[in-house]
Amino acid sequence: MMQQEDPSDIEQLEQPPSTVAQMLNDCGIDADENLMKTPTEQQLANLLSNLLKYGVLIASAVVLVGGILYLIRHGAEPAGYGVFRGEPSEFRSPVGVLSAVLLGSRRGIIQLGLLLLIATPIVRVLISLVAFVLRREFIYAIVTFLVLASLIYSLVGAYY
Repeated sequence: MMQQEDPSDIEQLEQPPSTVAQMLNDCGIDADENLMKTPTEQQLANLLSNLLKYGVLIASAVVLVGGILYLIRHGAEPAGYGVFRGEPSEFRSPVGVLSAVLLGSRRGIIQLGLLLLIATPIVRVLISLVAFVLRREFIYAIVTFLVLASLIYSLVGAYY
């Protein structure tokens, strides 16, 4: 025997679903007031988003070009895994990497791409710090400054 559905359930299914704004209003929350961004906040969010997106793309392109150039020159050489060789001293600091790139080092180009990849979030934090200071949000500025200081220390502090 087939069980008949309750007509009240069918009527509920035929009604259009309530929107998120209606649900928030039912709960007493004003969705428009809390979720709107000012034009400057939206510009800052777009700037930071584009910085991260294009920073990663540029860094990846530099690593790819350096890797291709390196493989063209050294791709046929056998790998010597019997002896550990650390990074040459020229690649142990950002200044050394830049000078290696200027001398045409293929490994230097790869290292430059990795430095760009590391620098991308550092620049993002720096821009956020400037934005917080300009908006006079000093608690956020202090926290962002501490994050920036730790990022910079982790990048260059080990070299000096």
